Amino acid sequence: MGEALWDVLPEGKKIGGAPANFAYHVSQFGLPGMVVSAVGDDTLGHEILENFTSKGLSQLIATVPYPTGTVQVELDQVGVPQYDIKENVAWDNIPFSPELEDVARRTRAVCFGSLAQRNVVSRQTIHSFLDAMPKTDDRLVVFDVNLRQGFYNKEILCDSMERCNILKINDEELITVSRMFGYPGIDLQDKCWILLGKYNLRMLILTCGINGSYVFTPGHVSFQPTPRVEVADTVGAGDSFTAAFISAIIKGLSVEEAHSLAVRTSAYVCTCHGAMPVLPDSLKS
Repeated sequence: MGEALWDVLPEGKKIGGAPANFAYHVSQFGLPGMVVSAVGDDTLGHEILENFTSKGLSQLIATVPYPTGTVQVELDQVGVPQYDIKENVAWDNIPFSPELEDVARRTRAVCFGSLAQRNVVSRQTIHSFLDAMPKTDDRLVVFDVNLRQGFYNKEILCDSMERCNILKINDEELITVSRMFGYPGIDLQDKCWILLGKYNLRMLILTCGINGSYVFTPGHVSFQPTPRVEVADTVGAGDSFTAAFISAIIKGLSVEEAHSLAVRTSAYVCTCHGAMPVLPDSLKS
């Protein structure tokens, strides 16, 4: 739940937003994924709703009196995106409704980030949703750190880590968070162990681009190298990683099996333009 928007790429606009990407890929793995967000009563908003419907993606997307969100995306020489995220848009103002509360009470896994919490309205909605979820041992509450353009602060990050039981973070974000939290002088793995223990996390996922990825659980760490592929762009690759991993865990796969699937899924998405390609059957079977 969070941002649903248009990524305006050099070759044209594509639907994006980490929560929409996550829900889309979860649904590709055969699970009932749903995107929760808000759009404006405008052409871009109508196109998002129509696009999600055409993809068969379940949605609870409010129409609010703000413009639909857009992000200007420019790619550097190796295909890594740089973002200009417009402010005071629809997904900053997601309402918490009785219908959304009902969804929360039936939700086993949720993924939320820091970006959608830049505005108090959506932040409070996310908190209310998490509070309404069943307090079961098997629920998965994923905080996918998403540090963009200074739209975050220590309070939001700490609060989100306390509310989640799975933390997803990349190596650059981990360095930034470590500086904010006051332990910059140790290696990345030690930083992860500290966060895992401090926030009593079930899992911590660390992605390091071409240098592989790690999944930390109490007393154990899984490492997977990053496959070498022809990169079209990396937009949405991290979201597909998270979706594949969580889908596999829900289906009862081990951490190592889920990690392997996540790495292969993310690598495939990197070979495609945009965040929501159709995954091959070899990944979904």
